[in-house]
Amino acid sequence: MTRDPLEAIHALLEDGDAGPRWLLARAEGRIDAEGIVEAGTPLFPGAFNPFHHGHEQLARVAAEMLGRAVAYELAVVNVDKPPLDAAEVARRLAQFEGVGDVLLTRAPRFVEKARLFPGTPFVIGWDTAVRLVEARYYGDSVEAMRDALEEMRASEVRFVVAGRTHEGAFRTLEDAHLPPAFAPMFEGIPESLFRADVSSTELRSG
Repeated sequence: MTRDPLEAIHALLEDGDAGPRWLLARAEGRIDAEGIVEAGTPLFPGAFNPFHHGHEQLARVAAEMLGRAVAYELAVVNVDKPPLDAAEVARRLAQFEGVGDVLLTRAPRFVEKARLFPGTPFVIGWDTAVRLVEARYYGDSVEAMRDALEEMRASEVRFVVAGRTHEGAFRTLEDAHLPPAFAPMFEGIPESLFRADVSSTELRSG
């Protein structure tokens, strides 16, 4: 169902379980409440504040690796921060007009994303891969971390991981210290295919 963009965003933000589980914002500007996402469509989650050439380059490389066009995903709620308001969501969406489709969700954690979109390859950076397998991001509970990864594995999601510069060194999937039982869920993107030493944080502070 196609809706007025701001009306649809307000419904996602405010209607809770009575509202849409996700919105599909098309590159041409149309928004569909729970628009159809083909099974196996790769998703590139992020805050995209701002969206920059590194994001676009990574999406292109991942699409070539996976043989499928990549859609972006923006969670309107965050584990550590207040929810985005409708105006801010609309501002971030405007960056993608003519670039690519964006899924808006209320799923800040990957286990929640996996429940919405089973069988999905997620395109992530090294730093996100680290957070996925570190107990401190699960209330310091190794058991909770393993339970989440087990659920994601059962949902048949996987992760395509790009390297990132951290503390003066380019870190790749090999630096993420994955638990061996879950390592097959992750695939690294070679530095020869992708490296973009730029971040949204640096662009905002610059």
